[in-house]
Amino acid sequence: MDKSLLGNKVITQIGLLVNDIDQTSQKYADFFGVEKPAWFWTDTADIAQTEYRGERSEARAKLAFFDMGSLQLELIEPDHNPSTWRESLDQNGEGFHHIAFVVDGMKEKIALLEAKGMPLLQKGEYTGGRYAYIDSYSELKMLVELLENDK
Repeated sequence: MDKSLLGNKVITQIGLLVNDIDQTSQKYADFFGVEKPAWFWTDTADIAQTEYRGERSEARAKLAFFDMGSLQLELIEPDHNPSTWRESLDQNGEGFHHIAFVVDGMKEKIALLEAKGMPLLQKGEYTGGRYAYIDSYSELKMLVELLENDK
């Protein structure tokens, strides 16, 4: 029996906030000895349906991904709109933002975590699925991202 609240103990992704995705992704590519990945914008607000702290947000971000075996490194350069990305970058500077887990039953997982004192901070859709950032700082000293991919 899996006792994990999420039903999954495998960390899928580590997210880092950056000010310049081109420069930082090149530095990681050089460090890892791999090709620099192309970055892309998150979906527009009409598709993403982003909510931050319970309010609709036009927030978007540039994303670049490094697939490192069983773990993915995500670089995030946020735009100026309200989001957990922008807030964290402004308050804490560049660096660690979240760890992510793939889940089934996003709504149920959010409700379960909220009942444990870890409220939903931001959520949105992406082509092929949805994400949610959980404010787990008081319990885990970091943000947790839930990813649910369409079947």
